[in-house]
Amino acid sequence: MDLLKIADRTFSSRLMVGTGKFSSNAAMVAAMEHSGSEIVTVALRRVDIDNPQDSLLSHIDRSRYLLLPNTSGARDAEEAVRLARLARASGCDPWVKLEVTPDPYYLLPDPIETLKAAEILVKEGFVVLPYMPADPVLARHLEEVGCATVMPLGAPIGTNRGVRTRDLISIIIEQANIPVVVDAGLGAPSHAAEAMEMGADAVLVNTALADTPDPAAMARAFRKGVEAGREAWLAGLGPQRRQAEASSPLTGFLRNDS
Repeated sequence: MDLLKIADRTFSSRLMVGTGKFSSNAAMVAAMEHSGSEIVTVALRRVDIDNPQDSLLSHIDRSRYLLLPNTSGARDAEEAVRLARLARASGCDPWVKLEVTPDPYYLLPDPIETLKAAEILVKEGFVVLPYMPADPVLARHLEEVGCATVMPLGAPIGTNRGVRTRDLISIIIEQANIPVVVDAGLGAPSHAAEAMEMGADAVLVNTALADTPDPAAMARAFRKGVEAGREAWLAGLGPQRRQAEASSPLTGFLRNDS
């Protein structure tokens, strides 16, 4: 079976989903269920981790999903580390999606503060999944300090624009020895399939599911896109060519020799 392995855990699904922006908790739950995901991210600033009856947390089956707290909204390494420590102290697994986004307009991750926070959290025993610019050099440094994955953006968060950083993500995939998860900006199942066809190990989506009138149906579509892209990559895509090449060879009697 083609399993995704992150740190010491394995997952059958390669689609991770977020929990923000949904019109209701019921819509969020439907999207989670139909996505087939086993990893669900939750912004620590939006929930009361200490309260199991929190209006959002009470709708997430912790026996079914790995709850992946994220440090969304952290402006520097210190703030991100503090949020991660709070989640662990509240009983969450020591897994964290590390996000450091000081820019309020484009929400681009800060590479320097991200690396700084990753070093601290790894030393404290966290399984760190860092959201990062599509920067192959930074990806290598994050791997070297012990991150469990790297999560380069396809496009800025919430834009639904697809894999705009394709060339750089391809280099990251080529060089990485840990899973590469394409995170942010994927707006259509075809975008997810494209990322998986490139050799990404997984993708994470949120806005694309929450933006649609039917989150459950869109989650099913993304699930199929991820599965199709992964199968295509495993099968091996044919080479691209500049010149046309007939799928059936021309025989002599079809050629005009006059």
